[in-house]
Amino acid sequence: MKLDGLKLLVTGAQQGIGKAVAMAAAAAGADVALNYFDDAAAAQAVADEIAAMGRKAVLVQGDVSEIVALPAMVAAAAEGLGGLNLLVNNAGIYPRAPFLDLTEAMWDATLTVNLKATAFLSQAFARHVKAAAEPKGAIVSMASLAVQGWENSAHYAASKGGIVSLTRDMAIELAPLNIRANAIAPGVIDTAQPRGGYSEEQLATLVKGSLAGRMGTADEVASVTVMLLSDAASFMNGQTLHVNGGAFMV
Repeated sequence: MKLDGLKLLVTGAQQGIGKAVAMAAAAAGADVALNYFDDAAAAQAVADEIAAMGRKAVLVQGDVSEIVALPAMVAAAAEGLGGLNLLVNNAGIYPRAPFLDLTEAMWDATLTVNLKATAFLSQAFARHVKAAAEPKGAIVSMASLAVQGWENSAHYAASKGGIVSLTRDMAIELAPLNIRANAIAPGVIDTAQPRGGYSEEQLATLVKGSLAGRMGTADEVASVTVMLLSDAASFMNGQTLHVNGGAFMV
């Protein structure tokens, strides 16, 4: 699970799972481009922690929903790091709403950030890797436990289910370029996202639905992400790993 000398772009890297992935990848030897949307101070704090490890970190501000700007995001990451081999599609939104109250605007915003941006950032990344003298790369995209269906989450579940299917297709089409594509479907992870949408009582009920009986940590998702990015997973392609404490077993 080493990433020595590799160059990684992580979206939504200023907090939560994105931050944990960036830190774990740096600890494994990667230089990291940190994409963030609106919290420059938090992103800079992550960059400072990475620099303290002796790795390079650059900030790439950008809104992933601005699809036309995604090639420029890849170019900025590659220029700042001196190359780009790895991509983690982590940025996402989760505006909860009952299905009968779901609006077209809410649907479009969620599918754009979570799925459309994942597709077209991956495309821009793959085009960059293709242009290398010896193409090789890996993509990891964040799906969700919600792919099984989740209350007040039809739009979110659709976007994350789309990532699972997209990952399979990317694996097929990008394999000739020596690019692997895999996904992770986290369960209930102790970050701002679930705490922003559920009370402590609701969270306690949710975690009873897993064998672990607790929320996962961002670091537990990050360690699996690093494995999928590394040559330790060189024979894994098109897969979705469920990091959920055994939620499907209960």
